[in-house]
Amino acid sequence: MADLFKKAYEFKDVDNAVNLGIYPYFHALESKQDIVVKMEGKRRVMIGSNNYLGLTGDKRVIDATVKAVKKYGTGVSGSRFLNGTLTLHLELEKELAEFMEKEAALTFPSGFQSTLAIISAIAGRDDIIFSDRENHACIYDGIRLSFASSVRYNHNDMKHLEQLLQEADPKAGKLIVTDGIFSMSGDIAKLPEIVALAKKYGARVMVDDAHSFGVLGAKGRGTAEYFGLHQEVDMIMSTFSKSLASIGGFMVGKKEVVNYIKHKSRPFIFSAALTPASTASALAALRILKKEPQRPKALLDIAAYARKKMLEKKLPLANDTITPIIPIYTYTMMRTFVIAKLLYKHGVYVNPVIPPAAPEGQCLIRTSYTATHTKPLIDEAVAIIDEVLKKVPMDEKALMSMLHEFQ
Repeated sequence: MADLFKKAYEFKDVDNAVNLGIYPYFHALESKQDIVVKMEGKRRVMIGSNNYLGLTGDKRVIDATVKAVKKYGTGVSGSRFLNGTLTLHLELEKELAEFMEKEAALTFPSGFQSTLAIISAIAGRDDIIFSDRENHACIYDGIRLSFASSVRYNHNDMKHLEQLLQEADPKAGKLIVTDGIFSMSGDIAKLPEIVALAKKYGARVMVDDAHSFGVLGAKGRGTAEYFGLHQEVDMIMSTFSKSLASIGGFMVGKKEVVNYIKHKSRPFIFSAALTPASTASALAALRILKKEPQRPKALLDIAAYARKKMLEKKLPLANDTITPIIPIYTYTMMRTFVIAKLLYKHGVYVNPVIPPAAPEGQCLIRTSYTATHTKPLIDEAVAIIDEVLKKVPMDEKALMSMLHEFQ
């Protein structure tokens, strides 16, 4: 008789990495999320966070959060459908819709759930969803939950997308969904071409702006604003856990579409609502973004400085774009773990990216930046990265001989 837990008992990857001294995950913060943090007893330069606007420790955000908890308590104890809707939720949704210049907005308890809730409600068995191969996992899970037909096009390959649209059943409802900024590569979606193809073939467009909101566009509205296509995208979603210094997510679009999802989406209907603290912190961060529209530019400027310094050191960068996500090739999984461990040891926190998040042989360390980073901090981090990358060999045998340092 098969044991359901057999796969768990046989899973030894974590134990092996721990025994080798290179397990890179679940490091514990002992301070607030910031450009420099205290992590496991030591100072680390944080270039592995998505705190793009630097608002997680902003006093105004913290004060608004404390005020909301005192007024509303710590939770809502129910779904938005029943007892879980706060005046604070309605206030946040109103301001999001106005800021994004869309008819309506809806909030969700997490960014992942936002995409899951939207796609699974708006698409069904008779529809087709066209998805970039590098889209975030939440998009793929949303497609599975919708029961729509899933068609994946090669990353940012508009010829392939058009070919697939041409081959699709003209009677089927069609949705093209893409990340705005792709979370691992830092690439920007080719939104002008996507919008043009959608119009040509009668499709709708959804953009996941988790890494674009507060980052791209003159006012930080995201990818559509960056390309001057703000009114051409049917649905835009984003998360609060990055630029808006909180947890949760939202969508904006036509009021009829938002209302439909509000009443048909199982992940939305059957989940407790966003907490008062999370709602208030997101609202406070949104208001700061509106008052301080220079923050996205400051973010892109410091990212450009980091990229320039890395190119001067001839680091093997994995993209050539303006975004605050700068991945560096480390190639093999073992080498990636060793590099991440050495960087952490020397006071720089980065994120290792291995399959399936990166192709075999193209593993990365993902660095990401914050509007409040300073040039001296960037100089410090880049110098350490350069030193470590030069030290760690490509050869697997030579690499294994280094591991005694960590054991």
